[in-house]
Amino acid sequence: MGVLMLRKFFYCLALLVLAGPAIANDRAKGEASAAIATASEAIRRDPKDAGAYYSRGNAYSDKGEADRAIADYTTTIRLDPAHVDAHYNRGNAYSNKGDAERAIADYTATIRLDPAYANAYYNRGNAFSKKGDTDRAIADYTEAVRLQPMNANAYFNRGNAYGSKGDADRAIADYTDAIRVDPTYANAYVNRGLAYEKRGDFAKARADFNATLGLTQSATRWALDKARERLAVLPAPRPATILAEKPSVPPAVLAPGAANGDRRIALVIGNSAYENVAALPNPVRDASLVADVLKLTGFEAVTLLTNLRKEALVSALREFAARAETADWAVVYYAGHGMEVGGVNYLIPTDARIAADREIAFEAVPVDQVLNAAERAKKLRLVILDACRDNPFAAQMKRTMTVASRSVSRGLAPVEPEAGTLVVYAAKDGETALDGDGSNSPFAAAFVKNVPTPGLEVRRLFDFVRDDVMEATGRKQKPFSYGSISGRQDFYFVAGK
Repeated sequence: MGVLMLRKFFYCLALLVLAGPAIANDRAKGEASAAIATASEAIRRDPKDAGAYYSRGNAYSDKGEADRAIADYTTTIRLDPAHVDAHYNRGNAYSNKGDAERAIADYTATIRLDPAYANAYYNRGNAFSKKGDTDRAIADYTEAVRLQPMNANAYFNRGNAYGSKGDADRAIADYTDAIRVDPTYANAYVNRGLAYEKRGDFAKARADFNATLGLTQSATRWALDKARERLAVLPAPRPATILAEKPSVPPAVLAPGAANGDRRIALVIGNSAYENVAALPNPVRDASLVADVLKLTGFEAVTLLTNLRKEALVSALREFAARAETADWAVVYYAGHGMEVGGVNYLIPTDARIAADREIAFEAVPVDQVLNAAERAKKLRLVILDACRDNPFAAQMKRTMTVASRSVSRGLAPVEPEAGTLVVYAAKDGETALDGDGSNSPFAAAFVKNVPTPGLEVRRLFDFVRDDVMEATGRKQKPFSYGSISGRQDFYFVAGK
């Protein structure tokens, strides 16, 4: 699409400068036939007017008359061998006719005359790709993105070329760059999803196919149909579980409690691949990041679970509750969708279908169950909810409940946990948290930044997290803590030096 717009720009410019204002006016109105007539008259008056032949070639091209366009571009080149755009547009015409060899020759001539002609590299890459010359195609796409770093199509097509070579990692990287440049590039989401599926990463594949279905305004019919087709046959999402034993780190790195024999355990959950609404990009990455930092601060065991359906989420909480009975610290971190309905907070599993507010109790898991899972720990119960992200279920839910409630579209309701339990929201009650433009949410990034700080008491830790999040979001998001822990004892993730 960018190539077509650029071609039309040069075409109109040539009409204006080389063939006179009359032709430019005709073409500006989209009157190709009138432009052809005017250019033909200019040629009759001066058979050596290269600009008039070039302009008429463009008009023929716009009418779909490739052979006549090629003839006029050829005459232009005979009269003016250094006419870069005539070589380039004749290459496009040959490409449209399926003549890859001649198209490549013209793009090569274009590049010889202008080595910085990014679209010539891009289109020559397409021609090489059609011929099956994948390595040359990749080389040309690489030069195109070097000259035009915001050319999403070049990243996308290079991704396709890498995919045809079986290089899934590079293909995925290029599709990711295409999405970075154009977040609405539905075909890039689909092809990345297919690449993930091919290598067995079904959670990421599902997330990309769901993201495609969220792009109904820009997605092609092919992309939407392909996403639905693949979602229908993908294996049901299963949690990816990692149980990490206490790492071998120097004693000075561990918190005092751990050095004194305190048993610390954590349950870390990230829900990204929602099946019935658009996916959230960051929670799985956030959970992985949080799990890693907890492992490094003296936790005996960290259980990392991702993309949990309701049954798996309830089961994970039940198992964690049994283990918390023998722990001194029990920490739960959850990233994903959360919702408040009727004054009750819920975590949203990936398989939830919520068409009306009365269905929430059947489809979601109350936050009270999360608190209960940690309540048997002897010294510190810490629940961290990065779950206030703006919720797509809210817009589609019918309101049927008669009890007064807060808006279900804005964050979570405040909580009053039992003494000895601290609950931390990524955003204050009634507000929403950002998923983040980078690879992690602002809250997760601030949390993992501050946790390893030696001698930072847990209450002070979350003051630092709050300040960093507010700074990163321009004060749009303010984390908030609820509950209380023993004032007679200090709690440290990492010992003071």
